[in-house]
Amino acid sequence: MTLESEIRDLQERRENDEVSAATASADDLDTLDAFLEALEAGEVRAAEKTGGEWSAVEWVKEGILLNFALRETEAREYGGVTYHDVLPLRETSDLAERGTRNTPDGTTIRRGAYVGGDAILMSPAFVNIGARVGDGTLVDSCDTVGSCAQIGSDVKLGANTLIGGVLEPVESAPVVVEDNVSLGAGCRVTSGFVVGENSVVGENTLLSPRIPVYDLVEDEVVYGELPANRRAFARMVESSASDHDLIPGQAYKPAVVATGLETSTLEASQREEALRE
Repeated sequence: MTLESEIRDLQERRENDEVSAATASADDLDTLDAFLEALEAGEVRAAEKTGGEWSAVEWVKEGILLNFALRETEAREYGGVTYHDVLPLRETSDLAERGTRNTPDGTTIRRGAYVGGDAILMSPAFVNIGARVGDGTLVDSCDTVGSCAQIGSDVKLGANTLIGGVLEPVESAPVVVEDNVSLGAGCRVTSGFVVGENSVVGENTLLSPRIPVYDLVEDEVVYGELPANRRAFARMVESSASDHDLIPGQAYKPAVVATGLETSTLEASQREEALRE
C-alpha cells in the first residue's frame, strides 16, 4: 500500500468508529509517523499548483487531522518547560546539513513542517504542522506560519507577520505565498489568500479574501489573491455605510491597492528598497 492509501484507509476506519486514540495500534501510529516524516522531507505537501490554480491535497490534510484524532495528549518538555500536546516538536538536526539556521530562545517548529535549505528562522517564530517553508526564505522574529501554509523560495516574512492556517475543511486551500515575495513587518495573510510571485507588500497590510484588492495594473478589483509582480499597500476606501443615518460624514473600510513592479524579479536589496518606498 502507498502512504496515501494507508492514510485513506485509516480515515475510513476512523469515520466508521473502528479506531480511536484509545484503540490505535502500533501499526496505525507507525503510519502516522511515516506520514509526518514524509511531510518533513517535502515528499508530500498540503497544497499543489495545477493549471495556474492552487488547491488542497485533501488526503494530506486528512493525515494531519488523524495525527490529532488518533494520538493521546502527553506531557512533554521544551526549554525546561512542561507542555501538553499530541505531538512533539520537530527534530532540527537536518536543517544545519542544508545550511538552514534556527535561532534559540523561542523558535518552535512543530512535527510535520517542512523547512528548506539556506533558510533562516529567527526567534521567537512558530511554524505549524503541514506548513512548507521554501529554500532561502526568512521567517523573522515573532512570525507565525500557520498549519498547511505554503511559503515559497526566497521569501521574506517581515517581523510580526502572521500567515494564517487553514486545516479544515480539508478541501479548502491553505494560505500561499509564492516565490520571491517580500512581506513588510506586521502583515497578515489569512483564509487561503494567495500572494503572487515576485510581489512586494508594504508593512501592516491585511491580505484576506474579504478585503478587496484594487489592481491598478489590470484596472480591476479582485478578491482572494494578489496577482504576481505587484507592489501592494493598505489604504482606506469609502464604505457604503456612509449612507447610514447614524454615521456623520464618510465611513471607510480597509482595502489593498496594487501597482506594477518595474522588474519581475528583484534582488533582495531591491525588494528591501521597494518595501521602504
